[in-house]
Amino acid sequence: MEKISPMMAQYLKTKEEYSDCILFYRLGDFYEMFFDDALYVSKALELTLTGKDCGMSERAPMCGIPYHAAEVYIQKLVDLGKKVAIAEQLEDPKTAKGLVKRDVIRVVTPGTVISSTGLDETKNNYIMCLFYSGSEYGLAVSDITTGEFLFTVLHTAGELKDELSRFLPTEIIANDFFFMSGVDIKQLAPNSAYSTLPGKMFSDEKCFELLKKHFGVASTSALGGDGMENGLIAAGALLGYLYETQKNEQPQITSIKPYTTGRYMIIDTATRRNLELTQTMREKSKRGTLLWVLDKTCTSMGARLLRKMIEQPLIKTDEIIMRQDAIEELSENFADRDELREYLNPVYDLERLISRICYRAAGPRDIIAFKNSLSMLPAVKGVLSLLHSEELTSCNAQLDDLSDLFDLIDAAINDDPPLLVHDGGIIKDGYSEEVDLLRRSKTEGSSWLSELEEKEREASGIKTLRVRFNKVFGYYFEVTNSFKDMVPDYFERKQTLVGAERYTTPRLKELESTILGADEKLKALEYDLFCGVRQKIAENIIRVQKSAAAVSRIDVYCSLSLVAQRNGYVRPSINDKGVIKIKNGRHPVVEQMLGDGQFIANDVLLDNKNNRINIITGPNMAGKSTFMRQVALITLMAQTGSFVPAQSADICVCDRIFTRVGASDDLSSGQSTFMVEMSEVSNILKNATKNSLIVLDEIGRGTSTYDGMSIAWAVVEYISDPKQIGAKTLFATHYHELTELEGAIPGVVNYCIAVREQGEDIIFLRKIIRGGADKSYGIQAARLAGVPAKVLQRAKELTEQLSDADIAVKTRETESAGSRKKNRFLQDDVEANQLVFSAAVREEDILAELKDLNVSNMTPIDALSMLYKWQNRLKNRV
Repeated sequence: MEKISPMMAQYLKTKEEYSDCILFYRLGDFYEMFFDDALYVSKALELTLTGKDCGMSERAPMCGIPYHAAEVYIQKLVDLGKKVAIAEQLEDPKTAKGLVKRDVIRVVTPGTVISSTGLDETKNNYIMCLFYSGSEYGLAVSDITTGEFLFTVLHTAGELKDELSRFLPTEIIANDFFFMSGVDIKQLAPNSAYSTLPGKMFSDEKCFELLKKHFGVASTSALGGDGMENGLIAAGALLGYLYETQKNEQPQITSIKPYTTGRYMIIDTATRRNLELTQTMREKSKRGTLLWVLDKTCTSMGARLLRKMIEQPLIKTDEIIMRQDAIEELSENFADRDELREYLNPVYDLERLISRICYRAAGPRDIIAFKNSLSMLPAVKGVLSLLHSEELTSCNAQLDDLSDLFDLIDAAINDDPPLLVHDGGIIKDGYSEEVDLLRRSKTEGSSWLSELEEKEREASGIKTLRVRFNKVFGYYFEVTNSFKDMVPDYFERKQTLVGAERYTTPRLKELESTILGADEKLKALEYDLFCGVRQKIAENIIRVQKSAAAVSRIDVYCSLSLVAQRNGYVRPSINDKGVIKIKNGRHPVVEQMLGDGQFIANDVLLDNKNNRINIITGPNMAGKSTFMRQVALITLMAQTGSFVPAQSADICVCDRIFTRVGASDDLSSGQSTFMVEMSEVSNILKNATKNSLIVLDEIGRGTSTYDGMSIAWAVVEYISDPKQIGAKTLFATHYHELTELEGAIPGVVNYCIAVREQGEDIIFLRKIIRGGADKSYGIQAARLAGVPAKVLQRAKELTEQLSDADIAVKTRETESAGSRKKNRFLQDDVEANQLVFSAAVREEDILAELKDLNVSNMTPIDALSMLYKWQNRLKNRV
């Protein structure tokens, strides 16, 4: 049996405990990896693979990285979905007896990254825990870099999908039963790392006790968790996981908040994507989104809060109005607003800095960044004291200028400290007498020795007395034998040489102790003092977090005020009458992309009575989708508290916004364009209420004309019925036949996009007007898109021919010689494409078909489709 070395035995034991992690094992100035870890990491990170003798028959594969560069390499591995366990030396190798003690001090996972180099400062980095009980989902989510900690209970997979879309967690942990529940987490959260936790971590008793202890409460009721027991179990399991991986008690998590999806407007995954709230559909970038337009924040904290506000519009009118009041006051006092922005500009990310401080991961430069940020807070409070809206007054009351922490850092830490905590030069002169003494000993040691030498020479009368030094005996006085009788009594003999004696004195010993090792002692002392300052700051975490939250709110209101003023936004009225009335509304993103006032504004009126559904017709590229999206975005902006791009706006509070826009396959789940479309329509019809806003674009385009039009017609009927939904709806369609619903169904009103024809060309006027379009202008739109002229000419010919004949899928209706003769001019041209046109339609044929129908087996949609087919054949018979 092979006998491995003690160090490797220690490594293997640690690796066994963290078998699901890449183990970074500290050896001197390097973190080393061995065996399979070394093979994987050397390839993934392009490191040199070496080997190490460890008592085995073959050298163990090994690769390593410098300890001071570990963060970069760890982040690369985490980005690959790996967990990294960091095993540190727990004692000084110089003083350790035998094998240096080592243990894992932290496990870094995708959801527990705290390194500033590995995080997007404008986004939260969430870790989510899911507990499935069989009837509902307990959900807990946290951003450990800011201390945010939330929990809730969900009842359907659809609700879970929406929450996953909202938080976009980088890591998901769950119980075994969740992964057996049928939820395809890989599809719902494709960019998240996920893993299973042992069942014991979801013990309700263990979870509740952990939560009570952490937050210092006697009962979970104090956490607001009544009726949310499964959410609390998820929260307790998540907290336990953080304890276990981070090896600390998460001091930055100072509060926990229950939430319900009903507190905010619900925005499902499809709507977030279609409205491009925070990222574009194609490039997945910020530019071209609503966030891009509204985000003029000065701080990372403000940027993260603004993103949340956009993703969580309010549904309480009083909260919306409070935000509006703050924005309006800042706009009216723009000089104060600009001054606030000037003070906010130098403020670093206080939320994440204080978390790094609590983790003891903050270096000297982090502390100086923290101090520089605090230096701005008194000035911010000074400006806020001049403002009087409820929100801004609340921010001022919440904002602590933290002057005591500023004074502490200012007195203790050098303004330009080194990067690393062990490099010295951190502590200011005057903060510690011992530091000052050690620092002087480095620079003034030679002078002190020369002064002592001169003093002893004069006192003893020994003219040849000299202070000497060697590595064995240190500092000593050397006296030649001819003067040794003059040596004072307090001189202690240290060594006898052939021609001289070496002595020391109490004062020389003192200087020797001070000078020798002064640099090492100084660095160790400065590190201890720095840690003491960092700990004092960490003890004030709640004060810092409250001030950071206030700064975030102020920053967001200043940003929204600035954008409103620059872009000509107005304050919308908020009504409880179910009315959305917008005068000269504009798409907030498109108008910025166009610039120079090129955007054409439009009005809209939706209510719960006579203007419940707007059916919008018109050609492609004319602006239907832009118009509908702008109505949805203006409504959403109003409910975030923002001003909106319009001449005037009166907006009711919507509980949800639904959008069904565009067509795309979902190949990963095996769904066609039409199935994706119908799935989204189904979600809308099942979840919309009379207080919802629905935006539907081109329903039924993924199937045959009759089926598609029938579905679109039935959907309009269903939504318009107050007994079913009765929601305010914008419905764009190419089925001109749907314009017949105006007058037939209460609340349906026709609108179309104004178009000007110039010969064979068209000009899109981008203006929404009353009435329905009677043409699709498809060929003209194709010409604008650059389709070759030969194709356009052929399409025009076919259009003229098709207008006189009904297309049939099968050829049996064209078997008669008369039909063949009548359609000969078509068949000669299109035979290759197997296009066949119907023969002359006789009323007798339709009556015969009617007689043969089995009406009892037909659905209403089938009947409607058949009626439409017969009507169209009679209209176009030849």
